Parts: sequence; C-alpha cells; structure tokens
Amino acid sequence: MRNKTSKKVEKIALTVITLAILVNPVLGAGNPERGAEIYKQCLACHSLEPKLHLTGPSLAGIFDRKAGTAPGFLRYSNALKNADVVWNTKSLDAWLRNPRDFLPNNLMSFEGISEPQVRQDLIAFLKVANSDSSSMTSQRVPLTDLKTTTPQQRVTAIRHCADTYFVTLGSGNTYPFWEFNLRFKTDSSKYGPYEGKPAILRASMRGDRAFVIFSTPEEISLFIKEQC
Repeated sequence: MRNKTSKKVEKIALTVITLAILVNPVLGAGNPERGAEIYKQCLACHSLEPKLHLTGPSLAGIFDRKAGTAPGFLRYSNALKNADVVWNTKSLDAWLRNPRDFLPNNLMSFEGISEPQVRQDLIAFLKVANSDSSSMTSQRVPLTDLKTTTPQQRVTAIRHCADTYFVTLGSGNTYPFWEFNLRFKTDSSKYGPYEGKPAILRASMRGDRAFVIFSTPEEISLFIKEQC
C-alpha cells in the first residue's frame, strides 16, 4: 500500500514538473528583451561600443575577459586591476548582486540588484549584445555629437572679468555666467568637438549653469581671455 501511494505521488510530481517545463521551458532563465530595458539604466556609465568608455568601461567583449582589462580604460580601481576574476555568467551575477561584497574597495558606486531574475535578464541581454553587432549599435549611449553643433551651441569666444565669464556663441549672442556656474570639460572621443571649436551644453533647467567642452585640456587656458 505504501509503495503504491509513493509511486502515485512520484507520478503526480513528474506530471507537474513536465507541465511546468512545457508551459515555460526557460523558467528562471534570463530574458534578453527584458534585459534590454534594464540596461537603459546603465547607459549613462557603460556603452556597448568597443573602446567607447564613459564613466565606466565599455562592456563590449566582457564575457571571458579578465576583470580590469578593458582595452583603453584607465580608471580601474586597484581592487579590480588586481582581482583574479574572469567575467562570466556566475561572476557577473555575483558582481551585479552586490559589487562591494563581491570585491571590496572597488570604485563602482552602483549598489547592486537584489532580484535574481532581473540580474539574469540583464546578463542575457549582455550575451546577445556581445554576439550581435547590430544590437550593440542600437544600444549605444545617446551621446551628443559635438562636431555637429548648432550656432547656439558653438563657442567662439570666452572672456573672464572678476567673478564672471562672458561666453560668445556662433549666433553672435554673449551670455554672462558666474564663474562657479561654468564648468570646463574635455571630450577626446570621436563625439568630441573639433579643435578650436568648443561647444556649450546647458547644465540646468534655469540656464544659469553650463558646460563648455573642449577637444583637449591645452585649449582651455589658450581660449579664455582675461579682459574687463
């Protein structure tokens, strides 16, 4: 009697498992389409274009690559550079769960993803993106191409007087900025401005703060004139 009952339970359990597999053959597996939506939150810091590094390194070619070795990225923490870690599904899952626990003293400000399914979806997307160049192109970070600026974005002159920068644009208009509200940056990537043609981007809704982007650091001091 006991054997018959046991066999009946096993048969029911097997049926349930079989139905579950038929209904959802990838139960718990990553979904790259959902992962693509999640990755949009990563775009500000990580591109998928080879050698296009932002705040963080490009994730192109990340699978089977040793941590801290993305070609051309110079801002790795010592913790990552010295880590004996190769990026794969398992190590990426642990890193995405909690970067600080996985590798203490790294510079990643991201706190992690607690939901296992969300991590698997993101990893599934990265696998697809790294195996399909068209996916990588469509998921590029939406950088502003500073070589194609409008006259209102093109800086033709900057003069400094006391605590104020006066910025003249290609449109002919000149705008005053309190010196603390005007930030100078460089962009040496292919999206950066042409040499000698810096661009200005608004940095606040009110328009009282802005970034002026140059092609090289040397241009900054040469471009700004001290004149009252």
